[in-house]
Amino acid sequence: MKKSILNIQENISLTKLLGLIFIPTSLLTIAYIIVGQLQNTIPSILVFFMLATMILFPIELVVVLRASKKKYGNYSLKSAFVNHKKMSWWKIFIYGLLLFGFAGLVSVTIAPLEKMLTEPLADKLSHIMPAYFDWNNMEYLKQYSKNTLLITCVAYFVLNVIIGPIVEELFFRGYLTSKISRFRKWAPFIITVLFSLYHFWLPFNNLFRIIIFLPAAYFAWKEKNIYISILFHCLCNLISTISFIVAVYTV
Repeated sequence: MKKSILNIQENISLTKLLGLIFIPTSLLTIAYIIVGQLQNTIPSILVFFMLATMILFPIELVVVLRASKKKYGNYSLKSAFVNHKKMSWWKIFIYGLLLFGFAGLVSVTIAPLEKMLTEPLADKLSHIMPAYFDWNNMEYLKQYSKNTLLITCVAYFVLNVIIGPIVEELFFRGYLTSKISRFRKWAPFIITVLFSLYHFWLPFNNLFRIIIFLPAAYFAWKEKNIYISILFHCLCNLISTISFIVAVYTV
């Protein structure tokens, strides 16, 4: 009985959960739009990840570090590894590859369907927002110098493939999922939906994101090992990043 009471006390309210997720991403999105409107000397994708490194990622890390300080007495990542169990690296690798294969299937089935359904709204938004904010507009990117594009690609790789996914998984699949454990098996689903919606800068891929990240979130929760979701997240972002870099240097 004492243990169950303690677990309830350690959970956070839905209001706090929403605040922890959507306040930082709102600050990032607002800063991104403002900075992008004031200048165009730096590619928008580089501006975004620079701001994410200064605003979003630090806030998410600070939340985890402070929670660890409060519970364990020192600043660490322990609060992102509640009930964590060790798993052989090869098992984590197999989980990651299988989940990545599933994501590949979804990318050629569900993703095109979602794109078709959201295309009218996306077209309307593209007429409102300057071409500068379109990360897929390679012709626009070609106006930048080779050095600028090289810096952009390197920064995109480091921040989108390594730092971003790791920080987000520690925050979402580690810390936040454990903080709504009262929802039991629904906790991974709730966090996955909120994780998808928090991508304000990519608003037309929510169905795709939810479908591909939910299995990873579930297995990370079930096996009590967030390295599964970290590996999966890094692999997904690796493919999108490589596609971007190839497009930059071939178009």
